[in-house]
Amino acid sequence: MTDDTRPPRTARFYIVCIGVGLLAGLMSGLFGVGGGTVIVPLLVLLLGFDQRFAAGTSLAAIVPTASVGVITYAIDGHVAWIPALILAAGAVGGAQIGTWLLPKISQTALRWAFVVFLVGVIVSLYFVIPSRDAELELTWTTGPGLLALGIVTGILAGLLGVGGGIIVVPALLLLFGTSDLIARGTSLLMMIPTAVSGTVGNLRRSNVDLRAAACVGIAACTTTALGASLAKIVDPFVGNVLFSIFLVFIAAQMAVKAVRGRHQR
Repeated sequence: MTDDTRPPRTARFYIVCIGVGLLAGLMSGLFGVGGGTVIVPLLVLLLGFDQRFAAGTSLAAIVPTASVGVITYAIDGHVAWIPALILAAGAVGGAQIGTWLLPKISQTALRWAFVVFLVGVIVSLYFVIPSRDAELELTWTTGPGLLALGIVTGILAGLLGVGGGIIVVPALLLLFGTSDLIARGTSLLMMIPTAVSGTVGNLRRSNVDLRAAACVGIAACTTTALGASLAKIVDPFVGNVLFSIFLVFIAAQMAVKAVRGRHQR
């Protein structure tokens, strides 16, 4: 996206960016996701960003958003620091594999497979209620498991452009039996190095609107702590229900992309 095709810097531009940031920050704090699943479609829909440019801008905005979220969760001890770094290491490596596989695999088939995966997660969230006392212990078993989860997350991020939290949070809940709060705090921490790495690459390719990213990111920081605070007072089952509704939104987005991709073939 060149300077000529970027949206004009009008009052509407800044108002939209702030509004998108406020919503993304709330979702990020509440569900432990980066907020890109909210930021990208709204930048495309409301400001006319192309998909790639919106994704690059969103990734830059996620850095301050996730940082505030981590601090909020860490205050009450709801961040597993070493496991998050293991996840991040796997995700950074996996993203390279994902981008390498991107031209070799049918995007439509992948998207439908991811929709099926999300439906399975949504159903399971109504049967598995996380314990608020459950920890994420680092053992000889969970360590390699976290690394594998990070790699899978990175691959899917590279292939589908989905945020890590959409995969990591339910995986930590369902596969590792982690507290919902620790799953969210750990997910947010994992995103920071991943988002920084991706943003550096996007800056080199001029694939970031820094003004939009700054507006979205700063606005998001004002509501991320609110979302995290709400997550702490919401009953775990209610939290699962809210997260499942959010995942329905993501699955619907992915299904629409899959249908469009098939029609374009």
